Amino acid sequence: MIRYDENGLVPAVIQDTQGRVLMVAYMNDEAFNKTLQTGETWFYSRRRKEVWKKGAEAGNVQKVRRITADSDRDAVLIIVDQYGHGACDDNKEEYSSFHNLIMADGPDPSDLLPKRDTLGWLYATIEDRRRSPKVGSYTNYLMENGLDKILKSFGEEATEVVIAGKNERKEELIYEVSDLLYHLLVLLVYREVSLDDIWRELQDRSSTSGR
Repeated sequence: MIRYDENGLVPAVIQDTQGRVLMVAYMNDEAFNKTLQTGETWFYSRRRKEVWKKGAEAGNVQKVRRITADSDRDAVLIIVDQYGHGACDDNKEEYSSFHNLIMADGPDPSDLLPKRDTLGWLYATIEDRRRSPKVGSYTNYLMENGLDKILKSFGEEATEVVIAGKNERKEELIYEVSDLLYHLLVLLVYREVSLDDIWRELQDRSSTSGR
């Protein structure tokens, strides 16, 4: 199915569901099969001469959504949901490993946007907390206490937004809306509603006459 090179390796381009290239790595037959079996990315380190799992140490796990091969089947493209802070293990401030600009003919459209899809990144982080609980995590505290606790906290934050909206200080409104969005994402993760579900609903509404 996959044509490995003379060293038994195949290059793998890793891309998120928004179309952003995250990294390029190599797989041998073992890493490729582990990726198929576990649904998370595994690679082969040419420097260490061993198979390794992405995110095993830093927590930046990549959950596989789709794998395709090119025409010659000697390279693969893997679409993933990226967890943790991003794909770049060397720099936690960077979401993608491709952040060292060499040449540009004017700004790329993505340069005019935030470096991260913040809501998507936060959603993935909350989902990761649910899957791998951490001691002292407020997110896990909410999850462990169930839907009623999550809804109660969301309602309290909504009230805080209403109060902040009546006040003159913009900073207070920004702070409270940020809290509200976080609790909303916790609710969505708990009820297994994805952001894509929300985007599709919003897109449907935007195409409805009279909106």
